[in-house]
Order: sequence, then structure tokens, then C-alpha cells
Amino acid sequence: MKKKSVGLIGLLLISVILSACSNYKFKAETEYTIDDFTATDHRGEEVTLESLKGKPWLAMFIFTNCTTICQPMTFNMTQIQEELEERGVEDYNLVGFSVDPATDTPEVLSEYLGHYSVPDESKWHLVTGYDQAWIEQFALNSFKSLVKMPTEGDQVIHGSSFYLVDENGIAVKNYTGYSETEEGVPFDTIAIDMETLIEERLGK
Repeated sequence: MKKKSVGLIGLLLISVILSACSNYKFKAETEYTIDDFTATDHRGEEVTLESLKGKPWLAMFIFTNCTTICQPMTFNMTQIQEELEERGVEDYNLVGFSVDPATDTPEVLSEYLGHYSVPDESKWHLVTGYDQAWIEQFALNSFKSLVKMPTEGDQVIHGSSFYLVDENGIAVKNYTGYSETEEGVPFDTIAIDMETLIEERLGK
């Protein structure tokens, strides 16, 4: 009798957990309206806020000459895409804004991305084609994030967050994009949030 009770409790717990997962609702934590922009990605294609609308996208700020966090951040973004691929999620984009546009031409960005094992390169847009003053103001206005070219040296100051932007161009949540420990970057949470946003948009 005791074994049956334990088994029943176990089944109930599993059903509660599965129910909680299936009933997960995305909850926005921020409401930052992204300013209109026109940029050029690493394939030489034009990318605008309007062209990204209709699908959620994950944004980050990086530059190719970065000697600290940018390479780990880019790798972490590939890991998130792997999670999305495993879940069968397709309607999304990954956008990396260069914070050193004078150096980061489309060709340089393309070569940079080529060093990574990217599950689906077609969803990536590493963008440039604007000036330094613009990206610094854009990051502050749209993402409440600091970007600053120092007076000495070439290591641009910028944040390490990933930003989830919904299909309407509103940044609704941000996450740790870099951590000294792998556990610090919430790969699963980001993938689940993106999947949930898409499903809610499609009315699933």
C-alpha cells in the first residue's frame, strides 16, 4: 500500500510539472521601443527595424576587435540557436550590432562569424553601416545600454546582455549574455521565451 501511495504521489508531481510547463506564459519585464534604423549586415544586405518586424529577435552589442567578452557572447548566441533548433523553432532572428562600425565592415563581420559553428547562418545579422555617435545613442535610447568609444585605445565599452525584442519592435526582456560560468547564461530560458512568444503570436 505504501509503495502504491509513493507511486501515486510521484505521478501527481510529474503531471503538475508537465502542466506548469505547457501553461507557461511569457511575461515581459521591459518595454523599450526600438528606434527605427537602417543598417547593413555581414552579407551586405540591408536590415531595418521594419524588416525585422513580424518575428521576435535576440539582440547583442559586439565588435570584432574585442579582446574580452564578445567572442564568448557570440559563442553563447550559437548555443541558444542550437537550443532553438532542437525545439524546432524557426521564426526568429539573431542581431549583433557592431559598436565599432568604422572597423567592422560587412566583410570583416562575415569573416568573424565564419570562425563559429553556426547552426543556421541565414537567421544571423551582424550589422554595421552607421557611425560611432549613432550606435552610442541608439544603444542608450533603444536598449538603455551604454556604448562608448574610449578616448584612448580601441576597446569599446559596452554591455554584455542579450535583449529579446518582440515581433512589434519592443524589447521585452534581457538576459546575461556572458558569464564566467556556463550556468550564468540562461540558454534554456531564452529559447523557451522565444518559442513562447512565437506560439502566442500564432495563437497556439
